[in-house]
Order: sequence, then structure tokens, then C-alpha cells
Amino acid sequence: MYAIALDVLPVFIMIFIGYAIVRFGVLRPEIGDALGEFVFNVSMPALLFRTLAEAEVGGQSPWLIWVAYFGGVAVTWAAGHLVVTRVFGLDERVGVLAGVSSAFANNLFIGLPLVQRVVGEQGVVAITILISAHLPVMMVAGTLLMERAERRMNGKAAGHSLGQILRQVGRNLIRNPLVVGIVLGAFVRVTGLPFGGMAKTIVDQIGGIAGAAALISLGMALRKYGVSDGIRPALVTSTFKLLLLPAMVLAMSRLIGLSANWEAGLVLTSSVPTGINAWLIANRFGVGQGLASSSITITTALGVVTVTLWAWLVGG
Repeated sequence: MYAIALDVLPVFIMIFIGYAIVRFGVLRPEIGDALGEFVFNVSMPALLFRTLAEAEVGGQSPWLIWVAYFGGVAVTWAAGHLVVTRVFGLDERVGVLAGVSSAFANNLFIGLPLVQRVVGEQGVVAITILISAHLPVMMVAGTLLMERAERRMNGKAAGHSLGQILRQVGRNLIRNPLVVGIVLGAFVRVTGLPFGGMAKTIVDQIGGIAGAAALISLGMALRKYGVSDGIRPALVTSTFKLLLLPAMVLAMSRLIGLSANWEAGLVLTSSVPTGINAWLIANRFGVGQGLASSSITITTALGVVTVTLWAWLVGG
């Protein structure tokens, strides 16, 4: 357990370092935003490209990753929605945000560096395959459910249609650097194009700094958030995020027979704190900002303990 904690703790220490850099005025928050953009637009795409270009999936179907992970997401999302609407009596729009906050893990900025450190390259392959579907599936689901909740509350059919939402998401994905990195890496892997020499050295160098830069930039961004009103619902969504989601992903992984490395990678990335995308959805629709903000802050603060527990369980 102590050895595993030593693997997990540096991930959260780097987040804290990023937070402290802004908190004590070493760097301005805008620099953290710029660093985050570099990670998203340059460094992470290079890492994802390299991972898929050199991936060995060992005969297992990538579809198993999506079934195991999104099966756990569905259960956790539903639980968060039902508790917040039925127990706390909040409206359906906040219920959607509760589902997002419970089930939207920060796979890119925390999950990928964590899995790379604790599980290794096979775990990173699983997370790369997951990331290729995670953002579009979660954003489409969150947007559709929020639109539906607003129509039901307003008693009218206003809002965007499914086709409009899918077209918008499709346009965004085409321009998404992560998708470009994944597609190019898969192309190199499938076609057998040579990937070595100077090109590999450069990609390795750029992708190699993705993990640390992502964690520090995330810590710098956390100064924007905090614990707001409605702490009790946020405690529920945080508990679901840190405990229920990884438990469901572990159960699904065992049920369909994933390999040990893929299972460990999925469980670990599902156990990390709530992703900032929960805040983006809340901000876009103007509802549930306090719940999303509190969930991000609480799960990040408690994650060092719960993630260590899950790393110990899947490692054991």
C-alpha cells in the first residue's frame, strides 16, 4: 500500500504545485490557461499519436473497453441524477449536472498521467482507446439530457434537435487536436508506416512532457473553482464519482473479462476527480454551477486517498 501511495501521491502533488504557483503569485492564472492549451493542442496529441502508433492490443477488442467503462458511467450517472432530484428535490436540469459530476472523470489531465505512471504503456493504450470516444459520448449525452430537461420544464419543444447537436459535435471533433492525434496514430499503426528516427525522437520529447504539464496546468486552473452553496448534493456526487464509478467499472471489466492491465487502467482513470467539463456544461446552460464547482474541488481534495485505495485494489 505504501509503495502504491508513492506512485499516486506525486500526481496530486503536481496539481497542488500548480495551485500554489497561482495562489502565491509566482505566475499569473493566464499562464496556466496557456499551459493548458499547449497540453491540449500539442503535447497530449503527440502522446496519443505515439501510443496508438506503437500500440499492441494483444488480440482484445477495443469495444470491450467502451462497454466496460460506459456501462459503469450509465449506472453512476443515473444514481447521481436520481438522488439529487428525488432526495434533495432539485429540478431535472440540476439532476443532469449531478449525473455529469458523478460520472465525468478527468481522464485527460489526471487519468492519463496516473495510468502512465502506475500501470504503464498497456494501460495507456486502454485509456487512449477510451479517450477517442469519451469526450463526444459524454458531451452529447450531457447536452441532450440538459436540452430535454429544459424543454420539460418550459413545457415547449424549443431547443436544438439531435441532428443539430450531432452536427455541432462532429464539427468540433474534426478540429479537435486530440482526435487528430488519435486518428493519425491509428493510421500509422494499421498501415504499418515506419515511425522512427528523428520524427520519433521529436514526438517522444513533446509527448513526454504531457503528463506533468497537464497536472500543473490543472492545479493552476483550480483557483477558479471552490466549494459553493449546496454542499450536501456535492458530497453525494463526489462520493459517487470517487467510489461508485470505479466500483461499477471494475465490476463490468471483470464481467466481460478484460485483461489485468486494461482493467487496471480503466478503474484508475474512472477513480480520478470530476472533470472540468462538468463546469463547462453548467456554465453553458446557466444552472448547477455551484454543484459542478464543489464536485470538482471536493473530488480533487479527497482523490489522493481514494485513488490510492483503487490503485492498491487493482494492483493487488
